[in-house]
Amino acid sequence: MIACNNNGKTNETKDSSAVTFVTLDPGHFHAGLVQKTMFPGVDSNVYVYAPAGPDLDQHLKRIESFNTRAENPTYWNEIVYTRPDFFEKMIQEKKGNVVVMAGNNGKKTEYIYKTLEAGMNVLADKPMAINTQGFEQLKKAFEIAKQKHVLLYDIMTERFEINTMLQKEFSHIITVFGELEKGTPKNPAVTKESVHHFYKSVAGSILQRPAWFFDVTQQGEGIVDVTTHLVDMIQWACFPEQIIDYTKDVEMVAAKRWPTPITLSQFADVTKSAVFPDYLKKDVANDSILNVFGNGEINYKLKGVHAKVSVVWAYKAPEGTGDTHYSIMRGTRANLIIRQGKEQNFKPILYIEPVKKSDTGFEKDLADAMKTVSAKYAGVDLKKVANGWQVNVPESYNVGHETHFGQVTEKYLEYLKAGKLPDWEVPNMITKYYITTKALEMASQSASEK
Repeated sequence: MIACNNNGKTNETKDSSAVTFVTLDPGHFHAGLVQKTMFPGVDSNVYVYAPAGPDLDQHLKRIESFNTRAENPTYWNEIVYTRPDFFEKMIQEKKGNVVVMAGNNGKKTEYIYKTLEAGMNVLADKPMAINTQGFEQLKKAFEIAKQKHVLLYDIMTERFEINTMLQKEFSHIITVFGELEKGTPKNPAVTKESVHHFYKSVAGSILQRPAWFFDVTQQGEGIVDVTTHLVDMIQWACFPEQIIDYTKDVEMVAAKRWPTPITLSQFADVTKSAVFPDYLKKDVANDSILNVFGNGEINYKLKGVHAKVSVVWAYKAPEGTGDTHYSIMRGTRANLIIRQGKEQNFKPILYIEPVKKSDTGFEKDLADAMKTVSAKYAGVDLKKVANGWQVNVPESYNVGHETHFGQVTEKYLEYLKAGKLPDWEVPNMITKYYITTKALEMASQSASEK
């Protein structure tokens, strides 16, 4: 056991907090972002079970940076176990009651199942399942959670992004949006597109990714990874607090996948590894190009509404840019569009665009609706632009992606205190992972048939 902290406390000193975090094999930086702030009622001791190595070192370094920052430093005390039986030891000791999982996805679904079986709650990074076999095990995991009276929840940060929240808000104001269109496969009612980058900055420094992140059998393909957020937002925005049953409410239409080529030098820049590990050789062409299946597109119908999600992974964003998001919800009276391109300085901005330019009463109805919206979101206002209106958001709402992890964790802690998740959350998580894993199955079959 190794104690790691920076506030002078080097030994385990339990307090009376209701919640104690356990971190399991933190191979992804999201595990650290859960601890970017302190939470009332959560013990400052965190028990970490993981194999020794660079993944763990990076995680502890990240926590250390939070503990030593000048503004609002945290005071987490990381107590670490690194022997090969780390998972079994975690189950045996049960030092905490909330296990945070964000790392290699190859074993994640199995870890989730066994942790719940041991009577411990799980807060997991997406994806919780990366293939159809994992999906079947995840369904059983939710059954075990119900039997053991523990909560399994995934970290859906994008629900806390202000433009996404406002897009949802306006989509349920009939006088502005009208009704959600049904759409077609070629012109879906809802489209969400996400562009990500392997080379990026996190918590003020260039992110070092583990080599296994580039292995789709361990990380999962793009079509089952980032798309988890996009599918979740469609369910959450279009059918808020409604139970969605994947056996009745989902119709898969089409899916496809394609690779991002990564050179050995690019791989080395991000992983600090000078060679491709043996487990990646299956994806290497000409000894120097790694084909990573990080890209995917899913077309499907949700409660009769045509939706499309797509994810693209590039190596590095152009200077001054970053990950981007595009989203459109098409209504009978207006379209709600989030853009994040050059014109928006690569920051997400929501636009409200009437379907008909001849709709003379639209401006007055929008102004009336804004009274309700601005009462709920103080300071939000509108600016007239060429095709409609731009929704202006005070900078205080733009807290950033990293902060959303704390917001999700706060929500999860509320559910823990209540002893249950909202009735719609579990069936909708199951539906979400059905869509992503079924899409991978469809895309793989389609590719093999060509």
